[in-house]
Amino acid sequence: MTPRGTKLCEGRRFLVTGAASGIGAKVTERLLQAGAKVLATDRDERALHSQSASWSGGELVCRRLDVSEPRDWQEAIAEVVRRWGGLDVAYNIAGFLAPGWVHEFEVGDIDRHLAVNVKGVMLGTRYCAEQMVRCGDGHIVNVASMAAYAPIPGIAIYSASKYAVRAFSLAAGLELRSHGVSVTVLCPDAVATPMLEKQVDFDEASFTFSAPRILSADEVAQVLTEEILQERPLEVALPRGRKWLARAADWMPEAARILRPLIERAGRAKRIAFRRS
Repeated sequence: MTPRGTKLCEGRRFLVTGAASGIGAKVTERLLQAGAKVLATDRDERALHSQSASWSGGELVCRRLDVSEPRDWQEAIAEVVRRWGGLDVAYNIAGFLAPGWVHEFEVGDIDRHLAVNVKGVMLGTRYCAEQMVRCGDGHIVNVASMAAYAPIPGIAIYSASKYAVRAFSLAAGLELRSHGVSVTVLCPDAVATPMLEKQVDFDEASFTFSAPRILSADEVAQVLTEEILQERPLEVALPRGRKWLARAADWMPEAARILRPLIERAGRAKRIAFRRS
């Protein structure tokens, strides 16, 4: 079935990171079905090419891109321009999450979270914006998390990294608007992806599973390729209502401390149910 956003995508030039799985794979699939030209990237090139075997339509180029490496970004954007003459939309979707209590997490996890989630988004925004400003038009979409609104126990480093992504994206959006370039930051709740599946055996991740329901990757991809492309908003939370609950926890951290046992208990039960499903 052809996505409703066909007119927004057909013939346009896209760059997608984290395309080997999860949200990135679903976004790429939808774009190609809609007739887009897509440079799909991932650090895991083998997984990317394996995933691409199921895609059809549009025009696809796959290449390895380590989002924390400036040279990789420069070469990827140069390839888009060389092949198609420019870049219309960039999706910074690649992400990393490793649960861990503050007194126990691996020290290397600090570097990995910041390199992928923060540095990767900042580099991607910087180099894509440079190309788009030159053309006077473009749209950069950065995927953060509901964890960008509220500090989440058990995934403190991830939460901090997504706070940074949201803050950076909002500031970048305000800066670039005068150059004709839009920036949108999407903050989804828990999504059924390989990243979520890796957390099911960690009690630290119980907060993550406390959401009323787990979003599907295709559901998030639909918002990314339809609503966000159409409206070019500065920020979108998914689902909308969860944003205000998360923000309340940010505004009143003492209340969050009191409610933590209840939230963790509910999340733990859902995490166990998710593992059994």
